[in-house]
Amino acid sequence: MRRACLPPLALAAALAVAACGHHEFEPPDRDAKVREAAASFTPALFDTLAWDSAGERQALGNQVYVEHCRTCHGSLGQGGTDYAAAQGLEVPSLTQPGWSLADPDSLHRVIFVGHAVGMPVFGDHDLTPREIDAVAGYILDVLRPEVLGADAAAPAPGAPSPRGG
Repeated sequence: MRRACLPPLALAAALAVAACGHHEFEPPDRDAKVREAAASFTPALFDTLAWDSAGERQALGNQVYVEHCRTCHGSLGQGGTDYAAAQGLEVPSLTQPGWSLADPDSLHRVIFVGHAVGMPVFGDHDLTPREIDAVAGYILDVLRPEVLGADAAAPAPGAPSPRGG
């Protein structure tokens, strides 16, 4: 008596087709992504980063900003882009005086974690800690020079003003 036997490849194909019922892709819940990123964030991710020069950091920061931030925040970081408006997003100006996130630790966190109402979660494999540090530095050094240099640029009490006044 001869047994009918399917070749192994045909058997594998038949099993694969049978196992493939109708499945719909459901993207992860945005709030869940933000919570997951917040749980994995630690400032220590940035403690060991070293840069050969400020120019190296600034060049990478500019590249990351252009690729990932400019669409919503605009070329000069002022927000209010057509893209953001079309998406119904209220994007803050990165250059607004008194902006509460204008320090490296806050920027590292918000770029890594994002938030549920529009800011993408970049720390979930989109950007490395080095890229996040570079773009945070770009925002502070290039788009917000007054934030980084305000204390350093102020003359000591009794010293002449750099403008001669």
